[in-house]
Amino acid sequence: MSHHFNTMQNHLDILPKEEWLNKDQKPYYIFGPCSAESPEQTMETAKQIAAEYPNATYRAGIWKPRTRPNNFEGAGEQGLDWLKSVKQETGLKISTEVADAHHVEACLKAGVDVLWVGARTTVNPFSVQAIADALQGVDITVFIKNPIVPDIQLWMGALERINQAGVKKLGAIHRGFHFHNSEPYRNLPRWEMPLEMMGQYTNLPMICDVSHISGKPQLIPSVAQKAMDLNMQGLMVETHITPEKALSDAKQQITPSSLKKLIDGLILRSPTADNPEFENMMEALRQKIDEIDRNVLNQFSNRMNLVREIGVYKKENNVTIFQPSRWEAILRRSLEDAVNLELSPTFVKGLYMQIHDESIRQQTEVMNTKAAAK
Repeated sequence: MSHHFNTMQNHLDILPKEEWLNKDQKPYYIFGPCSAESPEQTMETAKQIAAEYPNATYRAGIWKPRTRPNNFEGAGEQGLDWLKSVKQETGLKISTEVADAHHVEACLKAGVDVLWVGARTTVNPFSVQAIADALQGVDITVFIKNPIVPDIQLWMGALERINQAGVKKLGAIHRGFHFHNSEPYRNLPRWEMPLEMMGQYTNLPMICDVSHISGKPQLIPSVAQKAMDLNMQGLMVETHITPEKALSDAKQQITPSSLKKLIDGLILRSPTADNPEFENMMEALRQKIDEIDRNVLNQFSNRMNLVREIGVYKKENNVTIFQPSRWEAILRRSLEDAVNLELSPTFVKGLYMQIHDESIRQQTEVMNTKAAAK
């Protein structure tokens, strides 16, 4: 899995989000059906959304490449005419997914306001570059969904390619990652990935596609609230007048009335507080955390010194690096301690896997170091 942390910050040449995304300091919303299925379904869904959220951007998939053929693959370019009608009649901005240069050209011709690159396209730098070439010098808003695999370099590369084409209104969409078993989600959120992206590019707007993460309506509220609590700039929610009749992703779409309940139920928090007492308390607690972090790193350093010393003895006695029974004992003891210390066993196991990997690496280095000639 290619998920590694980089302390270097990267820079995207994009406009400040306050100028084009969160103009009124409110979350940016993209609502609408998974697919534009008919002129009536596209328009009626849009009208119901516009009645409550006139500033939202309306979404509808036009081209829907499915994992396997012979499923509904979108209305094609006629769907762009339906979206144009939505824009004219409701005043909503319109958006859709693009996967190649032809899609981009058709959307630009139709006056589409917002484009997004889907998860299956983000994984392919050739496809992303073709889209970037078609966007060269065009003033349009573009979002990049995370790749279906948790590879942060692919996500970064896609953003950088589109940015280098001159796109200044650029953002990312977190839609979760595909794993064989993602229960209870459709796609695992892996929240640390969008958080790392937000750390890498401090000026990058991040919105959350709660529908693709959740896969079912009952999970959407908690996923949406988590996205807001993590200071994401907005939400994408698949909304359909009759989800049960939808031709694609029927299980994860919600009605406009359910959408209103969802948005009304969100608690929107501020990233900072204008309260000196709060700031002082935060500063004191953070200083304690910093001190603990320094101690933890010192203890890790001490541990690795002992690991290398053990490596020397193993080398002298011709013993293998990996000792399964010892590793099992460490893991068992650590997981028991985790419960007593009220730590998540999943977190502790992941931590010890990393420690074990580094210990193996250190001892391998010791084993392969030739003794200095006397």
